[in-house]
Amino acid sequence: MNSVPEAEDRTGAGRREDGADGRDAGRARTVRLTVAQALVRFLAAQYTERDGRRHRLIAACWGIFGHGNVAGLGQALVESGQGEHAPLRYLQGRNEQAMVHAAVGYARQNNRLSAHAVTTSIGPGATNLVTGAALATINRLPVLLLPGDVFATRTADPVLQQLEVPSAGDVSVNDALRPVSRFFDRVHRPEALIPAALQAVRVLADPAETGAVTLALPQDVQAEAYDWPEEFFAERVWHVRRQAPEAAEVAAAATAVLAARRPLLIAGGGVHHSEAEDALRALADATGIPVASTQAGKGSLRFDHPCDVGAIGHTGTAVADELARTADLVIGVGTRYSDFTTASSTLFAGPDVRFVNLNVTPFDAHKMGALTLVADARAGLEALGGALSGHRVADAYEQEYARGKESWERAVDSAYAADDADARPTQSQLIGALDGVVGDDDVVVNAAGSLPGDLHKLWRARSPRQYHLEYGYSCMGYEIPGAIGVRLAAPDRTVWALVGDGTYLMLPGEIVTAVQEGVGINVVLVQNHGYASIGGLSEQTGAERFGTAYRYRASDGSYTGDPLPVDLAANAASLGMDVLRAETVGELRTALAEARASARPTCVYVETDTASSDPAPPGPAAWWDVPVAETSSRPAARKAREEYERHAAARRRHL
Repeated sequence: MNSVPEAEDRTGAGRREDGADGRDAGRARTVRLTVAQALVRFLAAQYTERDGRRHRLIAACWGIFGHGNVAGLGQALVESGQGEHAPLRYLQGRNEQAMVHAAVGYARQNNRLSAHAVTTSIGPGATNLVTGAALATINRLPVLLLPGDVFATRTADPVLQQLEVPSAGDVSVNDALRPVSRFFDRVHRPEALIPAALQAVRVLADPAETGAVTLALPQDVQAEAYDWPEEFFAERVWHVRRQAPEAAEVAAAATAVLAARRPLLIAGGGVHHSEAEDALRALADATGIPVASTQAGKGSLRFDHPCDVGAIGHTGTAVADELARTADLVIGVGTRYSDFTTASSTLFAGPDVRFVNLNVTPFDAHKMGALTLVADARAGLEALGGALSGHRVADAYEQEYARGKESWERAVDSAYAADDADARPTQSQLIGALDGVVGDDDVVVNAAGSLPGDLHKLWRARSPRQYHLEYGYSCMGYEIPGAIGVRLAAPDRTVWALVGDGTYLMLPGEIVTAVQEGVGINVVLVQNHGYASIGGLSEQTGAERFGTAYRYRASDGSYTGDPLPVDLAANAASLGMDVLRAETVGELRTALAEARASARPTCVYVETDTASSDPAPPGPAAWWDVPVAETSSRPAARKAREEYERHAAARRRHL
């Protein structure tokens, strides 16, 4: 591994002070480096360890350079050396938000044990990080943000792109990152980097606290030299603990399970982060408790496991949602109960329903008025399984959900069916075609639009990390950079980014990064001429699909004219991708197989049939609370309000 050159003396550059002549005997050995050089060297020496396996904590640094970081971190990265053995690999991005998305994809694929840093200039470069930071924090995924900041010395004040707040001279645009960061610090002096950096990596490595971590770096401080104690650069291994549950909490949870007639387990993303899939499967095998999954938890069990009843919530399966309605005990494992999962407190309708929450984060464990099991998901499942030894749900209950599962699988087969190979595919047929091509270890990445709902209920997950949905923030534009991050973390796995035309137009620029770095992702680009998901929701809530179609204006001023003549396939090709156009079901199957066989970044472009309803995926089996106008002159809105009030009457707050 290359190293940053050490200082010759307090003013030189090349050799450390070692007290060889006796004058400095007993003094700590120091290294003279700039703040940016010291940070690069420090980050290169940080590791995580869990279950005896060690990982680089910060494996690479994404960066777009401008004033504020070009002479600081930019200089430090080039001085440290680049290439295969660089202490901190540099990755060139095209959009600051997208760089964070790529870092998040990388961290999730690595079960939060390895992460990326992201550096930007001050001003717009820094504020472009906010959306990505929110996404990382909401999803409990580590990413280190290193935005440049204004001069700490105020010698150039206001600097280019500086926000001036007359009442608070210490505020910069980077303060916008405070509410979306799990840890935030501004390094006003060189020596302040030491405690700030140590706290930053502590939070990144802590599964109960992790998320976006921000170190704001004034541009003059980045370039300032300081005599650093050598021990600051010593290799550090941050043990990622598997917090064991308290015996009393295990006993209380087990008592609740033993008393339940209709228990249902909800697997969230924490199952994957903890690598608890085997422990979950063992518990399900032993007890017969059915397992539903959130978007983040899908794949915790294989789709064909007898206890897997599929997705839960508004985008859930009919069998899982019916079990939720009649459950007398809900066991949440590694879930934060987002609105789609809880169906706005209407899904869990049993009059005496109780909750047991296993979560490493106490904040999430206490939701829904639950009995808490604050622990690592794997440790907690193993302990609960031991406490339930010999217990199994009633045969009649198993038979009931087995029948529901069989019925749902027939519904999926019907939605996938495509008897006419010459027809334009529907979206569910597209998913079915992809299902027929992917291998068990492929990864499917998606985040926003109508695809998440169809994927959640229809996709047949075959391995723990095959299904990669960013639905904590459901951020349009995540898919392509997220897929790049996944492929960097898992270079031997085939990665698919499923992208609608609306989300594609948000952040297509990282295609250039995939081409530049030789990251062979496959992009399935679905053209449906607008925002299909929000268009459907708009119609349901009485807004009549207003502003959701990509069309010319009609004579009445509405966007109801002809579809816009955009050619997104040509756009992808212009950015360097190989592009395969598919107009029919048969052509789609051929194109997907060709893309999977290619080592180059490849786009499969397909226009889906949005008019046909045959076959169509089953509709929602649970309600989602989206308030509707209480008064309106339009019949569509009045009708939607009546339906809203009918569902809202069933809401309850679980205490």
